[in-house]
Amino acid sequence: MTKFAYVRISTAEQNELRQVIAMEDLKIPKENIYMDKLSGKNTARPGLQKLLATVKQGDVIYVESFSRFARNTRDLLDLVEQLSEMGVGFVSLKEKIDTGTPTGKFMLTVFAGIAELERAFILQRSREGIEAARRAGKHLGRPVKNAPDDFDTLVKDWERKVIPLSKVLEQCGSISESTFYRRRREHRIIKGKK
Repeated sequence: MTKFAYVRISTAEQNELRQVIAMEDLKIPKENIYMDKLSGKNTARPGLQKLLATVKQGDVIYVESFSRFARNTRDLLDLVEQLSEMGVGFVSLKEKIDTGTPTGKFMLTVFAGIAELERAFILQRSREGIEAARRAGKHLGRPVKNAPDDFDTLVKDWERKVIPLSKVLEQCGSISESTFYRRRREHRIIKGKK
């Protein structure tokens, strides 16, 4: 039996050290720790796929928490079923789940269902909050930078090569080039030009 570990963080700002230390405490060699630094929204993760291609019958995969392994119940159950068919065990430290036992298999299903329900509630509350903000007339997203009053003059000066684009962008509130070109198109439509 060979021990393997899977570690995942969702963003570059997060730190995987806590998960790695937990795996090293289990005496899992660094070369057997597979990692991904991206969302767990699906199973198409390079580290996870490499791990699944590496393990063989009798091996065991350890994770700090099953939420690091899969983000929803369906993916979690599919992955654990795939491991089971390969003869590979699965252990989640936080939830104290070991699929090598009947109780572990049952608890995995229960915890996974609860986690997915909680995620669905979070998404539902988020959608409701966004809708309430829209109804209240609140702007969502980045603040809108309005074009200056002399935008038409700036565009004409730029088109005649009187001033460089960088100066136009600066005078428009440090907008990006793509925002400038979009505003220019919108401005022409409003003015009735093609």
